[in-house]
Amino acid sequence: MDRLCGSGELGSKFWDSNLSIYTDTPDLTPCFQNSLLAWIPCIYLWAALPCYLFYLRHRQSGYIVLTRLSKLKTSLGVLLWCVSWVDLFYSFHGLISGSAPAPVLFVTPLVVGITMLLATLLIQYERLRGVQSSGVLIIFWLLCVICAIIPFRSKILSAMAEGKILDPLRFTTFYIYFALVLCALILSCFKDKPPLFSTENIDPNPCPEASAGFLSRLSFWWFTKLAILGYRRPLEERDLWTLDEEDCSHKLVQRLLEEWQKQQASGPQAAAFEQKIPGEDEVLLKARPKSQKPSFLWALVRTFTSSLLMGAFFRLIQDLLSFINPQLLSILIRFISDPTAPSWWGFLLAGLMFMSSMMQTLILHQYYHNIFVMALRLRTAIIGVVYRKALVITNSVKRESTVGEMVNLMSVDAQRFMDVSPFINLLWSAPLQVILAIYFLWQILGPSVLAGVAVIVLLIPLNGAVSMKMRSYQVQQMKFKDSRIKLMNEILNGIKVLKLYAWEPSFLEQIEGIRQSELHLLRKGAYLQAISTFIWVCTPFLVTLITLGVYVCVDENNVLDAEKAFVSLSLFNILKIPLNMLPQLISGLTQASVSLKRIQDFLNQDELDPQCVERKTISPGYAITVHNGTFTWAQDLPPALHSLNIQIPKGSLVAVVGPVGCGKSSLVSALLGEMEKLEGTVSVKGSVAYVPQQAWIQNCTLQENVLFGQPMRPKLYQQALETCALLADLDVLPGGDQTEIGEKGINLSGGQRQRVSLARAVYSDANIFLLDDPLSAVDSHVAKHIFDQVIGPEGVLAGKTRVLVTHGISFLPQTDFIIVLADGQVSEMGHYSELLQHNGSFANFLRNYAPDEDQKDSEALQDADEEVLLVEDTLSTHTDLTDNEPSMYEVRKQFMRQMSSMSSEGESQNRPVPKRHTNPSEKEIQVMKAKETGALIKEETAETGNVKMNVFWDYAKSVGLYTTLAICLLYAGQSAAAIGANVWLSDWTNDAVVDGRQNNTSQRLGVYAALGILQGLLVMLSAFTMVVGSVQAARLLHAALLHNKIRSPQSFFDTTPSGRILNRFSKDIYVIDEVLAPTILMLFNSFFISISTLVVIVASTPLFIVVVLPLAVLYGFVQSLSLDAELTYPARLTAQ
Repeated sequence: MDRLCGSGELGSKFWDSNLSIYTDTPDLTPCFQNSLLAWIPCIYLWAALPCYLFYLRHRQSGYIVLTRLSKLKTSLGVLLWCVSWVDLFYSFHGLISGSAPAPVLFVTPLVVGITMLLATLLIQYERLRGVQSSGVLIIFWLLCVICAIIPFRSKILSAMAEGKILDPLRFTTFYIYFALVLCALILSCFKDKPPLFSTENIDPNPCPEASAGFLSRLSFWWFTKLAILGYRRPLEERDLWTLDEEDCSHKLVQRLLEEWQKQQASGPQAAAFEQKIPGEDEVLLKARPKSQKPSFLWALVRTFTSSLLMGAFFRLIQDLLSFINPQLLSILIRFISDPTAPSWWGFLLAGLMFMSSMMQTLILHQYYHNIFVMALRLRTAIIGVVYRKALVITNSVKRESTVGEMVNLMSVDAQRFMDVSPFINLLWSAPLQVILAIYFLWQILGPSVLAGVAVIVLLIPLNGAVSMKMRSYQVQQMKFKDSRIKLMNEILNGIKVLKLYAWEPSFLEQIEGIRQSELHLLRKGAYLQAISTFIWVCTPFLVTLITLGVYVCVDENNVLDAEKAFVSLSLFNILKIPLNMLPQLISGLTQASVSLKRIQDFLNQDELDPQCVERKTISPGYAITVHNGTFTWAQDLPPALHSLNIQIPKGSLVAVVGPVGCGKSSLVSALLGEMEKLEGTVSVKGSVAYVPQQAWIQNCTLQENVLFGQPMRPKLYQQALETCALLADLDVLPGGDQTEIGEKGINLSGGQRQRVSLARAVYSDANIFLLDDPLSAVDSHVAKHIFDQVIGPEGVLAGKTRVLVTHGISFLPQTDFIIVLADGQVSEMGHYSELLQHNGSFANFLRNYAPDEDQKDSEALQDADEEVLLVEDTLSTHTDLTDNEPSMYEVRKQFMRQMSSMSSEGESQNRPVPKRHTNPSEKEIQVMKAKETGALIKEETAETGNVKMNVFWDYAKSVGLYTTLAICLLYAGQSAAAIGANVWLSDWTNDAVVDGRQNNTSQRLGVYAALGILQGLLVMLSAFTMVVGSVQAARLLHAALLHNKIRSPQSFFDTTPSGRILNRFSKDIYVIDEVLAPTILMLFNSFFISISTLVVIVASTPLFIVVVLPLAVLYGFVQSLSLDAELTYPARLTAQ
């Protein structure tokens, strides 16, 4: 580099310590300023160019029109390029003139000029790719300004020292260059207009993060508007921004599904290849390993590779920055102990330490933002994939995989992946930090650090054994949780029967028995977790104690001075962070591995074959054909249908009849692809509408039930209502077609539900209609109306292919032909008149059902007037939403309500329960409100703003007030022991050194060890106490929730979705069981560490309290701003 700088004016050395360090007025040599200092921004831009171009090439966000801001940025880039070329041409002019400029004066203008041209081209390329604010160029301009500040000062000082400017042209061009890069930096901080053809132009409320500038993203300024709005008033759903496309479930689930399907495709092919190996070769290759099952973990990694890599990059930078401060601290201690050192060293070191901490904060929060967004995406994708799988599993799998297991997979297991995501980078980050800390400790303490390494290594097998035992407990605990949720789901599905028979105590006892076993395992796992926490909390202190003890005991001349002690302590504190996080990582990985196996096993279950029903090719003129079809509900069950040969022409009306259990509904399921096909072919041409025997009704308005997600077509909608005889019901329902229908159609009669289901099929306007006995739930005159207006030859479905499963013989003469089933086979097939003449199965069917049909017809004629008045047997629904009811009906309905209430007020074991009386006036008011609004399902109760103190108080009472007080005292004692240990170590370093050694080393080491052991014991005691309290709280809160819900009146279950109740017993109980207690321990730990740090600083430097008070006010305001901006939280501990 000295040769590059040449001779003459710039004939200085590249580096001169006397000029730059050991002086009161530091400066850099002209050679350094004109070479490396000028090249730093250029090196950065060229190094970042390949990755940035790759990013821009794959960015699809439209383009930005040429705005005034873009023109100004481009103009500044061109001017900077021109300034650089002026310097270059001036150097050539000097060469021609014979002055022989230094080579660096040719190289630097050339490098800077080309780099400025590159920056100008990047500005335009970014505009074409829709980049509104460029972080790469902001950093480039910032580096240019920072690197130009030193020459800015040097040139002024040089001119003042010389009394004149030695090189006026270069002096002028430099300050023009500085002004231009400063302007470029300021302009780059402003973002450009949104690009054309981007989603932001379509979305009415887009997320501002996507269009936020680089500085706004770095400081999260884009979130400020929402935070201020939340501070002023509680946030509502309409205040939230629309999700980015990358965060939407349809994108995330599809990406994960594609990767999972790739994993599945690789597994079966390898297995099939192995199965084809001949017998002789199989003997020779018997040692060949079997093909592995598809890995769901690998599918997750491939789906979220970019997020994982970005998070790892941020984490790596943060980890490396964390080791800068100990090195700066070492230099600062040497500076303080050296009275001859220049004073500017201290200011520079303090500034560097502040900048290092600021950079760590910025990088760390970018890391957490990235990792938490990835965790949310991970959970969303897993829930979507599990839900999709639950829709396509075979019937044999449904017998093995309970509803409780599926609910837990989507609520608890998916949440565990989200919980472990923030700690996942510790798998490589913790070893890296430990290795770097040990390396720097070796530089200070020498081989003594190996004793600390030995402690870490010896504790790893112990924690491995603990984690394996915790994993086995987790597997057993999840089985009990699945059983509990399954039983709870069955209770909710049959709650009406359960209350009518007063079976609440029996089921309550069963659930509490399962819960007791679950809590027993939870307690064991929590004790192991407490032991693991104790080990890893004690590990940093043990490493510190043993390392320092070995250091001072090995050689009496080893003196523990301030530099060694405090720099080592800062490195030990860095070592403490990953070791303290390891218990959470081990616990999280243990739980996540159990959840991974459960999810992977579920996703590997058999699915219904989507190709079992051929939908593309079919014989001409036919809508449905079955050739030699044999079907079963499960592979281990005998065939339900066999040897079927059916051909249904397009537009025909086909009736399927037969005795009970002959396979009529199974035939419809086979046509839908819901059964497993053993042999034969099934072909269905066109779209299919299905009306099941038990109508499936959504918890939404009646209109939404009919539309079923399709756009509104008024004419077709009105026709569907009219032909399905729903117009009279709309007059009765309080909100008309906008009346909210309860879960499972609770406020509709059986006939009304069936007609809504039929109207949905009519509105779908499909090609083929599969009608599984839709007329059985309605009265005969209504059935006649529906058949004439909808299904029959003159109905709205005339011309469509209709397959009608029915027991009503009065409609059979109007069908095109009839399929008679017996014992899973087609016994007869033909027109009504033909089958009568055969005197076979069809004739037997008529003889069995004809008397019932005649009796129904006579009853229908007698009760027609009553039927019209009561509108479809509404009494059976126990609904409160019907007008113009007879007084006798009101009396009977009130009696049914009292029966339901009495059943829910049963007696617990050997303990009478006081009866609760319903106020009739309150009931009437509720009925009137329901009639006015048409709403039935109650919205979830929620609180807004900060969590109220009574929630904390309720949980504290559940834990136990004495237990809570003991935990607080134990943590306070632990913090006191930690302060004592640090103060004792500080006092140790101040011991006088006599003959190159310190006295009282054994005493110092013994007291330090005692304080550390006391701290560890207090940690373990507080963890064990928290386990006892948290398990007790989990037991009490679950018991209170269970007793409250079991004793709730039937009206509560009619107006509350079962999914909401089930979620309380799965996700919320999981939070109370496994999340709340560790979170409270983290809160106590952070709180007492902060308090102890403040106490130590204020005790040593009382003036610090002047700085603390304004900062406390500022932090308190920011904390309240962030808490008030949070969305409403469900008040579940208090409301339930």
